[in-house]
Amino acid sequence: MESKTKKTILITGGAGFIGSNLTEFFLESGYKVVCLDNFSTGHRHNLKDFLDNPDFKLIEGDIRNLADCNLAVAEADYVLHQAALGSVPRSIKDPITTNEVNVSGFLNMLTAARDAKVKRFVYAASSSTYGDSQGLPKVEDVIGKPLSPYAITKYVNELYAEIFSKTYGLETIGLRYFNVFGRKQDPNGAYAAVIPKFVKQFMSHESPVINGDGNYSRDFTYIDNVIQMNELAMTSQNPEAVNSVYNTAFGDRNTLNDLVKYLKEYLSDFDPKIKDVSVIYGENRVGDIPHSLASIDKAKNMLGYDPKYSLQEGLKEAVGWYWKNLK
Repeated sequence: MESKTKKTILITGGAGFIGSNLTEFFLESGYKVVCLDNFSTGHRHNLKDFLDNPDFKLIEGDIRNLADCNLAVAEADYVLHQAALGSVPRSIKDPITTNEVNVSGFLNMLTAARDAKVKRFVYAASSSTYGDSQGLPKVEDVIGKPLSPYAITKYVNELYAEIFSKTYGLETIGLRYFNVFGRKQDPNGAYAAVIPKFVKQFMSHESPVINGDGNYSRDFTYIDNVIQMNELAMTSQNPEAVNSVYNTAFGDRNTLNDLVKYLKEYLSDFDPKIKDVSVIYGENRVGDIPHSLASIDKAKNMLGYDPKYSLQEGLKEAVGWYWKNLK
């Protein structure tokens, strides 16, 4: 591909777990990538392999600053908006900052993308939007009441995106991520996701704490499925597919007890002692949804989504990566 014909993608939150995986994929696929990140939760080491790539540009800035957003989006054909403050517990502890980043920052990015006339704005939505809806599997047009400040912010994102599509003609697609996991996901910190956190604890022969009895279930989604979904959302030529939201998941559910069983099995291939590490059961966590399972029919029908990695297949890949990179 000639450099002058290369399309440019702005990936906000490009130093984060999902953002850095998207950056790697699209650079390898022949795109130019601009990363906007303030490194509040992302890491510079996630970008180290790209810094010498002439098709990669890093802008250190904050989506809460409209000028940073305008600068970052200036050359972009597409925006993949991943920047956000994740974590339900963090949003309960500090709802104001969560709202500033996830709502005000999101609105800044939408406005900058509109003004720069980008072709399409694809953004990270969340399964937390389903809230107290009891039905399984989760279908895009049936949601409940949000159960946390974080969930409110992610639902507001969808409302703003819809308004920008209808009012300004900006093409938007929201991807409701379901419990994404995989390489580069940070195991450290108070708000670390369950899979990398448990992997690190098992590797140190520490007993992980499961919130509740371990029978809560999740639609765990491997990073490569999420990359596929972002590419499809960005490039789809189906006019009926845009200005909508899609579940981004594998379409199966496993309990936390299942998860622990698989982790111990795969990690014990590297260290047999891990088989004997016990698990501690604690209290259920405020704001947690008991069960989560996505219908992926809409994504299959409208975008041609075809996820390749089940929880077990993804865990085998992720465990190998963590064993190599956390030792």
